[in-house]
Amino acid sequence: MRALRWLFVGGYFCVAMLPLCWLLLTSFKVRDESITVHPKFIPTLAATVAPDDPYFRANLDGYRQLAAVYAGANRAFLHYLGNSLLIGLFSTACSVLIGTCAAYGFSRFNIPGSKDWLFFILSTRFLPPLAVVVPVLMMYREFDLQNSHLGLILLYTAFNMSLAVWLMKGFIDEIPTAYEEAALVDGYTRLQAFRLIILPRAASGMAVTAVFCLISAWNEYGFAMTLNNQQAVTVPVYFAGLQGNVHGLPWPQIGAGVLLFVAPIIVFTALVRKHLLRGVTFGTIKH
Repeated sequence: MRALRWLFVGGYFCVAMLPLCWLLLTSFKVRDESITVHPKFIPTLAATVAPDDPYFRANLDGYRQLAAVYAGANRAFLHYLGNSLLIGLFSTACSVLIGTCAAYGFSRFNIPGSKDWLFFILSTRFLPPLAVVVPVLMMYREFDLQNSHLGLILLYTAFNMSLAVWLMKGFIDEIPTAYEEAALVDGYTRLQAFRLIILPRAASGMAVTAVFCLISAWNEYGFAMTLNNQQAVTVPVYFAGLQGNVHGLPWPQIGAGVLLFVAPIIVFTALVRKHLLRGVTFGTIKH
């Protein structure tokens, strides 16, 4: 049984990693080798290789040329990666912080019409985001928030709020109220009880929520393309803009850029993996 389980997991892992492995190989090729009709997937350090064999001469030009400014872009790739990092991290932090505070209020206080409010918060995800892009664009022009990092941070925070509130409410509901009551009896204020009692025990839920919010903000394309064309362009929009390159798409640079774009998500998920494992099973075992 264990062998069958490892076989299934190993097979799924290989299939899931295949696109990333192909991108990794592409990032070490030159452009002609990346678009040839004869697949080349074995790197070699040989000076020459035959056109129809599976070998290619590995090089780091794809990574070096990420500093180049291509047609269809105003700056180099690393500038847009910095935009994605800034917008993604700040919007995730705001979503998790505000969502946790709102979830605590719904979980611990008797709010009139709380079920209706929770349904209203959830209903903000009923429509696809691009269905409201026109009124959002008009509103942003009124407040001069287009082409700005702050505009996308506010927008991503608002759209991730429903996810954060609903996920965190489930986690906070599982924390016994007796902990807070004991803290209040000992002289703690409500804010101190929330900060010292609730937040440490809700850390797993916050980690799970942060991963989902970061992935949502990291990969978002529609609003980033519609609301920005200069200052706050993110990596997905940058890649789409390369289609106008007169020399054709620079596939080795795209492969290298995608790997660097995926790396922060992998690193962040790895750093909170212990919280993720506990978070996805939180509440399944009753003591």
